[in-house]
Amino acid sequence: MSGGTKVYKWLLGNFYNVNSLIYGMCFVCVCMQAIQGNDITVKSYKVESRITSRFAHTTVKSSVVNSGANAQSIGFNVQIPKRAFINNFTMNVNGITFVGSVKEKTVARNLYAQARARGKAAGIVRTNSQAMETFRTEVHVPPGSKVEFELHYQEMMQRKLGVYQHTLHLQPGRLVPLLQVDVYIFEPKGIKFVTASNTLGEHLSELTKITHTKEKAHIVFKPTLQQQRKCENCTESSVDGEFTVMYDVERESNAGELQVSDGHFVQFFAPSDLSPLSKNIVFVIDVSGSMWGLKMKQTVEAMKAILDDLSMDDYFSIIDFNHNVRCWNEDLVQASSIQANEAKKYIQSIKPNGGTNINEALLRAVQMLVRASNQGLTDPRSVSMIILVSDGDPTVGEIKLNTIQKNVKRVMTEEFSLYSLGIGFDVDFDFLERIAMDNRGIAQRINANHDAADQLKTFYSQVSSPLLRTISINFPENAVNNVTQNRFDKFFHGSELIVAGKLQPSDFTTLQSITTASANMDLNIQTEADIHGLDSVLSTHQHSFTGFARQMWAYITVNQLLAERSLASTANKKRRITQRIMALAVEHQFVTPFTAMLVEGHDQGRAERLIADSPRDSRHGCCSGTKSKQFILKYNISILLYSKPPWIQPTNAPTQEASGKLESTAITIVENDPHFIIHLPKSNMDICFNIDSKPGHILNLISDPGTGVTINGQLVGSKKMKNNKIDTYFGTISIYSKTHGNIYNTFNLYNLMYSPNEIKIKGTFFIHLIGSYNIIAYYFGYLILIYIGYYFPTYTISVMVLLHRVWKKHPIQVDFLGIYMSNANKYSTQVHGLIGQFAKEPEVKLYGVHEGADPKKKEATMEVKGNKLAVTRGWQKDYRRDKKRGSDVYCWFIHNSGKGFIDGSYTSYILPQLDSFLTSI
Repeated sequence: MSGGTKVYKWLLGNFYNVNSLIYGMCFVCVCMQAIQGNDITVKSYKVESRITSRFAHTTVKSSVVNSGANAQSIGFNVQIPKRAFINNFTMNVNGITFVGSVKEKTVARNLYAQARARGKAAGIVRTNSQAMETFRTEVHVPPGSKVEFELHYQEMMQRKLGVYQHTLHLQPGRLVPLLQVDVYIFEPKGIKFVTASNTLGEHLSELTKITHTKEKAHIVFKPTLQQQRKCENCTESSVDGEFTVMYDVERESNAGELQVSDGHFVQFFAPSDLSPLSKNIVFVIDVSGSMWGLKMKQTVEAMKAILDDLSMDDYFSIIDFNHNVRCWNEDLVQASSIQANEAKKYIQSIKPNGGTNINEALLRAVQMLVRASNQGLTDPRSVSMIILVSDGDPTVGEIKLNTIQKNVKRVMTEEFSLYSLGIGFDVDFDFLERIAMDNRGIAQRINANHDAADQLKTFYSQVSSPLLRTISINFPENAVNNVTQNRFDKFFHGSELIVAGKLQPSDFTTLQSITTASANMDLNIQTEADIHGLDSVLSTHQHSFTGFARQMWAYITVNQLLAERSLASTANKKRRITQRIMALAVEHQFVTPFTAMLVEGHDQGRAERLIADSPRDSRHGCCSGTKSKQFILKYNISILLYSKPPWIQPTNAPTQEASGKLESTAITIVENDPHFIIHLPKSNMDICFNIDSKPGHILNLISDPGTGVTINGQLVGSKKMKNNKIDTYFGTISIYSKTHGNIYNTFNLYNLMYSPNEIKIKGTFFIHLIGSYNIIAYYFGYLILIYIGYYFPTYTISVMVLLHRVWKKHPIQVDFLGIYMSNANKYSTQVHGLIGQFAKEPEVKLYGVHEGADPKKKEATMEVKGNKLAVTRGWQKDYRRDKKRGSDVYCWFIHNSGKGFIDGSYTSYILPQLDSFLTSI
């Protein structure tokens, strides 16, 4: 037996005696790189936005130099507004330009794979949902290199409470000799007002300069190097926050504004001088156990203010629900001060507990509105709505989300709307958004923090003053085509309705629109615009966005198609909508969930030579011959791109005899597809569940503020679908540890990421065998053992990562990682995450065991965390002893991605990036 195999076997046998690990002798082979280190100089950081007729085109530029003596990675991070589409990215490295082009995602992926196979430097920008917020790119370059980044994104301004708000996230990362923000606004009808603010500190708020004429505004923020400092002699920059511009436009008396440009038109409609319609509101409030504490306190505070805002013409009631559904009043009541005060007393007395029965609560709310309408209690011209406030997934009653959505859709009438407010990160916001859109409403996420009450009140303010019902904006049929949504259920004070479309070829010199709506009196408004007049005006303005109408039409259409696709009832409908989205996104260069941006160097020969090889470890030769040219692009998911994968060839691979003591030890297992096996020692029971997520998603496994430890894993997908499903596996594991206190004051921050294609260190990595706070990683071929803790630890945490390699030509499977964690790990009381939450074992009761549909798999009912779950006896694989075939582990299987067993929904554990913390559940 080789020496390496002996050490490997010894480590396996002593995996749970973690203190003994510090006496082991081994080699750890790691390629290091400094990202944004002290030898990185940011020469300039410029942000420019051109807003023309409510459509913004933003460009973020940064010029950076590697002023150190060694090759290192230079990063470029930009926060993107949730509703924005990236539409261009370029990068210039030492005079060589890498240019992006948007293509269908499969086309971009194939072209990228071809470039990578040929050894070409290329990157890809992609996203899996509309909610992406962070664009990241890293490039590894030699010393003295100059890198210039340039990112473009576009978004349509949404008017809320009478204001358009344009927010820029400024984060240059350090002091910058040239830092400048320019926002140019051009509104043909005139600008009513414009203001600017920022969260960068009082001393910087005074530096903003605004130049404002009738149609144009220019906002400039340009702090000097000294003004950027946090203090007079500080070397840290205080420029890290939001810079916000707010404005509104002048409107003619009929509130209609029609603009025609570049063969497209945009109709704006925002009347204000109308009396509000009366409202009929049912507030449906989640009071399950997860709402305990700050969430409930903030909800009560917001509800008290909302009840005070109701007028005597309004009718309302309150439904609160956990596993049961209760009504403050079975019928709608007039919003008198007496009734409002009674309702306040009721909500103040609520004590959250139990499960979540969303289905019954919503059905009861609809019944209440229907009954009020049938009894003639409500004004026929009034507006009826349901406002749902929830922080979790259904766990009681009907828990299938599609069924709940169908149930509500079936009973809702066209006069009713549903608005969904999701509190915190443990709510299935996609579901809340679908059910709201399906019932003429909208959804909004509420961050569960100290100002959640203000967020709830702000949202209510947006829907508290309905002015119009059944609005229709029409155009001559022979004059336009491809018109976006032009019929709307409601219009609220302070908002705006926008319709866009294409002009048909004709001899017309003007375009007309007719807007009809129902209010306290019926409206009929006509608007007219010159077809050629605006283009001649735009051509004279240097900073206007001449293609705004064309891009705005595409932007609105793509977003409406994405919403339509999420509600499509059949696979064929989804496919047809997807094809339309892809065609539009490619034509207008939008990065969407179905397109990707391929980034390639124009001069590939020079492009390959300018990107530096990874540093090598001369002592161990770990990286010799890897020649990995790293060009990393991330768009809220880590996309690691290489011209040649820097795989470190495994040695001393584990054998069946190297099993040690593991078989009899209680352990948490995370393996393929990815399935979780949780051992509950007190119940002497193994529980298993799958997570039905998507490739690219990053799942939080451990999040422990008390110890400072976070463990996240990013999913990769199988090569093709099997049984109409893409299997997922963990391809990257991130272990992040931050010290608390100053014991030995030796280390501060570590971030170890391991995937089948790389071992990569961010920050500083140490192998420290005796004393002090440390992370020790032992690498032996297919196995990594990781120990986090103190020498005489208050907290000791050990993790084993097992690499599964598959045949390269396997038609379906890919390489993946298995993760094993000891139940003896000691966390703080604050630990959470998909695995961490079970450090405190939940009470589990199992009864009603009976034969199932599959004679090999018994079924039963499980009571856990106030939920009753139907579970199935099955088995999963443990690969510690037999890596090839695995060993069967018998367990009770929880369906629906662990719903009811894990806190909240699995989507609550999806993070934006590998080093993110799980902030709340």
